[in-house]
Amino acid sequence: MTQRLRVRRLTPEEGRELQRIVRRGGGPESELSHVRWRRAVVVHASAGGNSVGVIARLVATSQDRVREMIHRFNESGMASLDPKWAGGRPRRITTDDEAFIVETARQRPEKLGLPFKRWSVRKLAAYLNDNPGRRVRVGRERVRQLLAANDVTFQRTKSWKETDDPDRDAKLDRIEEVLENHPGRTFAFDEFGPLQIRPVAGSGWAPRGRPQRQRANYRKGHGVRQFHGCYSVGDDMLWGVVRQRKSAANTLAALRSIRARLPDGEQIYVILDNLSAHKGAAIARWADRNRVELCFTPTYSSWANPIEAHFGPLREFVLNNSDHPNHTVLARAMHAYLRWRNTSARDPDVLAAQRRERARIRAEKEEAAQRLDEVVRICDRAAVEACACGDDDAAMSIAF
Repeated sequence: MTQRLRVRRLTPEEGRELQRIVRRGGGPESELSHVRWRRAVVVHASAGGNSVGVIARLVATSQDRVREMIHRFNESGMASLDPKWAGGRPRRITTDDEAFIVETARQRPEKLGLPFKRWSVRKLAAYLNDNPGRRVRVGRERVRQLLAANDVTFQRTKSWKETDDPDRDAKLDRIEEVLENHPGRTFAFDEFGPLQIRPVAGSGWAPRGRPQRQRANYRKGHGVRQFHGCYSVGDDMLWGVVRQRKSAANTLAALRSIRARLPDGEQIYVILDNLSAHKGAAIARWADRNRVELCFTPTYSSWANPIEAHFGPLREFVLNNSDHPNHTVLARAMHAYLRWRNTSARDPDVLAAQRRERARIRAEKEEAAQRLDEVVRICDRAAVEACACGDDDAAMSIAF
């Protein structure tokens, strides 16, 4: 059986950054931020075990494009999320110099023997110009441009969490195993929230300089809710229900709805995180009786859950740019989107025909390239033979 294409195993830092981009967008409102968001969704979904076809439908692109994004991420990591451009005059600062500048800026100056805790642009430029180990002639403005081009900005320090789960690798291996060998009997579960009744900022089409407006938010008297989502990996189906809170009883109800999808009594697998409401004794007993294996993600590694990638579009197209009057209307909007999402998947026969057509076009291009290479080789051989005979004019005419 052919192995499913997916991104390499993410590091904790990559997983957290991808989740941040998918949940909050790629950055400032621009075309670049949208490209970055779409690529992050592809990588995030692949890391969660979603197939290429599912990801292609999720971001409304071709499967070939999804495969290209996955291969690029495996080669260059997070840098593959940003488009690259080339052109212009030859660079005075080489790629290695640029990498050295960025690496130096990301280090603490005290580690380099300097008596301060952080860089300023002036101090960094002075150090690069006078560094005895590797001197880089660069001005302050060019340093600022290079740092901005490599997404190195001046930020406040923050705390961070890294998984301390001793079984991290074993859990990730088990999740990858069930996704690879039993996709038709694998499901995912997670809570999505908190859902609040308030105006949510977003974006939409409007005349220039006249954006859509929303009311101010003065009172929050509706409380919060949690969406308990379930996802079928094999069928690419997403469903769920809005609850008032996270609890073991609500988790058990969601697991029962998953078991009802395949009532044949055979083994099924459910991927979920380490929330305490997912690990009660009643849930463990029910899972044993009903042949349900609970595959827990490592701590602080919820990106490994396939359902996480599908929460991003749910937030983007239902919650952002919304102003629901109450939780009932919000729940109806979410369920309407889920019905649309589950019934709007593209026909598999059409997708297969498109794949065959793309394969035919690639084959024709490769054949034409081979013919061109053969013609070039014949011309080169003829030119060499003409030079050997002393006919320089003939050799020049063949070469051109």
